[in-house]
Amino acid sequence: MSLIAGVKFREYGNIYYFETKELDVSMGDWVVVDQGQGLGEVVVLRDDVPADAESEELKQVNRLAENEDLVRHQENEGLSREAFQYCLDCVRQRKLDMKLVDVEVFFDRSKIIFYFTAPNRIDFRELVKDLVKNYRTRIELRQIGVRHETQMVGAVGNCGMVCCCRRFLRKFAPVTIKMAKEQNLFLNPAKISGICGRLLCCLSYEQENYEEFHRACPKLGKKYFTEDGSVKVLRANMFRNSVSLLSEFNEEMEVTLEEWAEMKATRPDQALQDAARAAAKKAAEEAARKEQEAKEAEEEEARRAEVEKELEERAKAEGVDVESLREQMIRKPGVKSAEPVKRTSRGKRKRKRKTKSDE
Repeated sequence: MSLIAGVKFREYGNIYYFETKELDVSMGDWVVVDQGQGLGEVVVLRDDVPADAESEELKQVNRLAENEDLVRHQENEGLSREAFQYCLDCVRQRKLDMKLVDVEVFFDRSKIIFYFTAPNRIDFRELVKDLVKNYRTRIELRQIGVRHETQMVGAVGNCGMVCCCRRFLRKFAPVTIKMAKEQNLFLNPAKISGICGRLLCCLSYEQENYEEFHRACPKLGKKYFTEDGSVKVLRANMFRNSVSLLSEFNEEMEVTLEEWAEMKATRPDQALQDAARAAAKKAAEEAARKEQEAKEAEEEEARRAEVEKELEERAKAEGVDVESLREQMIRKPGVKSAEPVKRTSRGKRKRKRKTKSDE
């Protein structure tokens, strides 16, 4: 049975998925795949492709790694350490404002990547020439952020454990100061920032739970009318799934969100807000109606002006008076009566019949 193998080429790198086909692959095995990195370690075995996979079309694992492949892998690691020191000497010699973080050597040595951080843009063209001249292969200098630097170097976080980005975190989720506010944390940069100087990545782990809790909670600091009288919301506790209330008798009590829903609380200004919304909606509808009526009146006026213009042009062409031509258009040809012409429901012109009494 074909399994899906998750292969990691670097200790802190992303996991890429491949098909094993008929190969007998186990956790911890080293395999060779058809990629530039070439040699990687199997860290995950699955029956299906995960939802977060980068591509639905998976490549295949070529074969299991042999002793020669492992020896070459060790040689590449030694080459990466040597290239790191050589590049560091070149940076110091050219006095470039950049910090070298790590060096990655592809399995087939077709490419060497130098990771660095810098506060500004760096002109490293001469540095690249030195590296190409020394190693005779493709050279790439890739600038990374401080979070990726911490991921590569590794550090101990405020919690006393190795940073999440080094241990298991491979993709960085956006973290905002709003998350810290919703989680009732002290907005002290030393407390909510990691080793990299950015906001802690772990703030996003429980953010979904906090958002769901705050949607069900009443607004803090607001007054509500309940069946037991008016109350003011003081605090909210997500871990206890409760809110603290201050009654009109200046007594503090704690109720769960289920009990709060049974109290059928309403805001004092809720009726005013509803009335204001209804008035605003009615005013908007009235304004839209007047605008539509004005537009229709304008279109009717334009149509009448156009008909009048055509009538004047026709009267001028026939050499008759405009009023006479308008009278002729109202009457049927050959009829002397001046009675008005009526229209049927089908739109046909029909003259009112005379009764015997009229005759």
